[in-house]
Amino acid sequence: MSEHLVIMPTYNEKENIENIIRVVLQLDFAVHLLIVDDSSPDGTAGIVKQLQTEFAGRLFIEERQGKLGLGTAYIHGFKWALDSTYQYIYEMDADFSHPPEQLQNLYKACQVEGVGVGIGSRYVRGGEVVNWPFKRLLMSRGASFYVRLITFMPVADATAGFVCYKRSFLEKLDFSKIQFVGYAFQIEMKFAAWQLGFKLREVPITFKDRVEGFSKMSSAIFNEAFFGVIKMRWKGWTQSYGRLPQK
Repeated sequence: MSEHLVIMPTYNEKENIENIIRVVLQLDFAVHLLIVDDSSPDGTAGIVKQLQTEFAGRLFIEERQGKLGLGTAYIHGFKWALDSTYQYIYEMDADFSHPPEQLQNLYKACQVEGVGVGIGSRYVRGGEVVNWPFKRLLMSRGASFYVRLITFMPVADATAGFVCYKRSFLEKLDFSKIQFVGYAFQIEMKFAAWQLGFKLREVPITFKDRVEGFSKMSSAIFNEAFFGVIKMRWKGWTQSYGRLPQK
């Protein structure tokens, strides 16, 4: 049984899904992979199921009814992971924008004493973004600067979606208190860990824009992040993200 589970939400990723599964599961760094598919009409789930025989015991799929959002897909995966014995749980996109070979570096970041979240960062020394239009890059960097300004959270890449969480953090987190499902979900998860006293550690990655398929980014998702950060900061002063003690 591996200690490591990669969670990969999908919606219409038929162009990428077989290749990314093969790359991740053939790494020297042994991980299991959970696909959380939101009823992709392009047949993504069917491709995953065909590969499960080849990767028996390492490749899993959870199918949900309807397009329910990135945040809820990850929370579904977190709960699935906590029902097993995984100690390190990773977020990763299916479009090759996140470099699979860097998964082990995220793990090493989380091995450091007190660190609850390892972040694959585009905006620390050594990190970079490839093939993004200037407007998208400006929006992303601006969002991270805005998050630091409002929350004082010590993270250069607050919207990063290539992340490793320690089980101890996810066990302490009350998932019902995570309010955001889109762009802001990644921010809120980091903020929750920081509020609960876990250290955040960034490691540089090279982020490459997708070649196949289509981005799920929209103005509505960005607006959720912009206005949600203020709400999140206020909530952080008035309530904890932690689970209530069991009676």
